[in-house]
This record gives sequence, structure tokens and C-alpha cells, in this order.
Amino acid sequence: MSSPTGPASGLPVRMPRPRQPGRHRRPEPLAAPEGAPALVLAVPGTPSTTTRSLAEEVVSIARSELPGLDARIGYLDGDGSEFPSLQSVLTKTAEERTERYEQAVAAGVEVKEPEGPVAVVVPLLAGPDSALLRRIRQAVMDSRVAADLTDALGPHPLLAEALHVRLSEGGLARADRARLFTVATAADGIILASVGGEEAVQAAGITGMLLAARLAVPVMAAALDQEGSITAVAEQLRSSGSQQLALAPYLIGPELDAELLEAAAKEAGCDAAEPLGPYPAIGKLALAKYTTALGIAPQQPQGTPAH
Repeated sequence: MSSPTGPASGLPVRMPRPRQPGRHRRPEPLAAPEGAPALVLAVPGTPSTTTRSLAEEVVSIARSELPGLDARIGYLDGDGSEFPSLQSVLTKTAEERTERYEQAVAAGVEVKEPEGPVAVVVPLLAGPDSALLRRIRQAVMDSRVAADLTDALGPHPLLAEALHVRLSEGGLARADRARLFTVATAADGIILASVGGEEAVQAAGITGMLLAARLAVPVMAAALDQEGSITAVAEQLRSSGSQQLALAPYLIGPELDAELLEAAAKEAGCDAAEPLGPYPAIGKLALAKYTTALGIAPQQPQGTPAH
């Protein structure tokens, strides 16, 4: 038996640790609210096992940051059970929510009827691509499901960090410019390659300024899908004194045509870094879009300061 003061057996009572006062106390761990909408990652491009692996890693990062998160993947060009379409994922999510409610009512559990969005759709895009975003919006409308659609993930300081890492992995930038050693192949001018027209170039330019501050070299954005854009920017960088250029894709991967990137690197006469891929920042930013849409997190994740 237990007494009001603790177990009768005399076992030690584990008392809760007092919360540290003041602004430096640890934040309370955030968890997904019960009955919260699903996070549905909208993946562009032709589905493949590589794309699925990337998307699953992004979703896994989001889940690890927010325990209890219902996160799913819908492919813009999905084709059945292996790569379910965005529309079918939204429909299934809505059906499952209704089913859970009906089962609870049938079991005599007192529950509120579900309300609000069934899902928050987060496009797996580093920057705005009006054509792809239009298709994602249309898929949401066609599903006839109440769902919120967020913007693309960038621009954001965490994407500048991810670009820096990809460039350094390819030997095209120093991992830390504060260190004394040099990288013989480090670029002294970066072409930030985006897809999605002028709007995408402008958005990439914002992240490009953050990347330039990290690397202390000029960075200029150009469009992979606009003829002559890469060449023009390469010429501009060279005429301003850059001798060794590098191409950095401001793209996650599924939306990228690899041949287009290869042709652009050849056109600019330089090496290209790998796309952003499942860098941890991508999962964190996808989650930040979700929590901001729901109003359950006051701010986006912070970028790492430049070295």
C-alpha cells in the first residue's frame, strides 16, 4: 500500500526535478497534439527508389523532431501502391480520420467530431517553382480534402549551411574558412542553380547572399531551365575576377533533371556539387512549415552561424 507521502515499502520516491528559472531554462519538449493533422510531404519528379529513400529520410528527421507526428509521403506523379499519388494519400488520410472517429463513437468513447484540416501539405522544394506548386495545389483540390498547403522550404539560413556542406564534400569549398589549410580545388565563385524561372532565381539569390557570407566568395543565382542563364552568370563572375567556378544546385533532388545539371556544368566549364538531398535541415524545415501552419511552434529552426 502507498501512503500520501510515498510507497509503504520505504522505497525512495523519485521527485520531479525543479524547473530551472529564467530565460536559460530548457524548453519543454514539443510533441504533436492529439488528433493533429498529418504532415504530407509532396514529392515532385518521377518516382524512384532513390526518391522514396530521400523522402523517407526527410520524414524520419521530422518525426524525430516532433514525437507523435503522423507524417506521410505523396508523389506528384505517383502511380499506385508503390508510389502513392498525393491525391490518393490525402483521400486515405481523410478516410482514416473519419474511421477513427466512428470507431470511438461505436465504442462509447466521448470524442469530439474531427474538425480543421486533415493534413498540412509541405512541398519538397528548396525554392518556389510556380509550375510544380500549381500542380500540387491542383492535386489538393482534386482530393476534395480539407488540407493546408505551405510554401517551399526556402530561402533559409539552414539551406545556405546545406549548400556549404555539399560544396565542401565535393572539394569545392573549405569546410571551415577559419582554418589555415587550403583546398586546392576550392571555388572562388559560385553559381547557385535553381529551377522555376525568375521567381526561383530571386529566392535562390537570398540564400546565395547567406552562402557568400559563409564562404567569403561571390555567389550568383541562375536558372537551369532558362537558356543562356548559366553561361551569362558564369561570364559575369569571371569578368569580376573569379577564376575557378563551381555549380551548386539549389535543389533537393527529385525535382532535378540530372542531364540538365550536367549540361549546365559543361556550359559553365566547372564542377558541380551534389543536390541538397536528405540533409537534416530539409527535414527540420519541412517540420517548421507544418508547425507554423498549425500555430504550434513560434519560430523556424535557427541556422548555424558562419564559421
